[in-house]
Parts: sequence; C-alpha cells; structure tokens
Amino acid sequence: MVKIRLARIGRVHTPTYRIVVSDSRRIPNSSALAQLGSYDPIHDTLSINEEEALKWLNNGAIPSDSVKTLLTKKGIYKKFADAKVAAKTAKKD
Repeated sequence: MVKIRLARIGRVHTPTYRIVVSDSRRIPNSSALAQLGSYDPIHDTLSINEEEALKWLNNGAIPSDSVKTLLTKKGIYKKFADAKVAAKTAKKD
C-alpha cells in the first residue's frame, strides 16, 4: 500500500519534516518513491507540490492523518474530494 506521510529530518529539538510518498511496509526515513514537499512546525512553514500531490492521491495513495491535515490546510485535499465527487456524478450520467 502506498502512503503519503511525514519523514522527520532536522536536529534534536528542531524537527522539520519531508512530505514523502512511500510503501507502507518500509520505515518512513527509508528511500521514498517521491518527495512532495516539506513542513517546518516551529516556523509553521509548509510547501507542497500541488500537482504531484493530486497525482498521487488520484493514483490511490493514502495520506496519514497529519498529512491529511496539512493538505486540508493548503486546500489540496478539498480539490481532490471535489474532483472525486465530480467524476462519480459524471459516471452516473
């Protein structure tokens, strides 16, 4: 199963995270399939490649709870949900 999750980097007491796509059977800090962005909770900075994130979500990658919150904060998860609903209604017609 492919997941979108946070991989911790940074020094002791100053965490920063990479938002990565990886196989759920591997540890988060192992080699990732793709890197989507980064998050710094201390300075509250967030950068995500929106196109790549939507591509992986449409291909079935499941975001972790914390990544889902970050995607919602940027508005990416709402775009994904809207596109999913639009595809479902188009399929009915």
